[in-house]
Amino acid sequence: MKYRNLLIAATAIFAFQQAGAQTSFKPGLRGGFSFSTISETRSSYKTDFYIGAFGEINITKKYALQPEITYSRQGSDNVGYYFNDNTQTEIVKSRDLQMGYLSFTLLNKLTFGPGIQIQFGPAVDVLVNDNLDKVAMYNDLAFISGIAYRLPSGLTFEARLKKGILDVFDSSYYNDRNDYYLFGSYNTNVNFQLGLSYAFGGKK
Repeated sequence: MKYRNLLIAATAIFAFQQAGAQTSFKPGLRGGFSFSTISETRSSYKTDFYIGAFGEINITKKYALQPEITYSRQGSDNVGYYFNDNTQTEIVKSRDLQMGYLSFTLLNKLTFGPGIQIQFGPAVDVLVNDNLDKVAMYNDLAFISGIAYRLPSGLTFEARLKKGILDVFDSSYYNDRNDYYLFGSYNTNVNFQLGLSYAFGGKK
């Protein structure tokens, strides 16, 4: 019985050592272009930027967990809304809406073949600046999915979609009557990111 317990303990120690030998941590930077809009609006996509840092925790050769902190400028251009100029006349105007979020992401990365990655995970966004008249929600919850290609040097080309799930507009952005709306009542962030990242340390 004692020999059996010793064998189990030795096997467990060996397994932990092997896991520790495969696990590594690499810091990195990321940045690129942001193409965003707000759902249920008559508007156009806003082109801006994102920049951030991350820590890549390589659990195995095929799987990594990557916490990220990213500043992302989002919003939507040419958003139509009702405006009352105190002359009892309602006219339609448009504005370029801008929202800057500090995004905290926990990304899962699966690697297939020579550097091809599938990325997905949740994000919590905190609104740090904006030009909105009224804000319905200062935070946002989002889900990220994307694909990437990593070079042996550690440089990675990334393409992602980040979809928010919380309503970000206040009802004052449309007219008080119920006869016509320029956009719906559930307006969420939609953000495409196209850019580069670099993990210091090179090849796994």
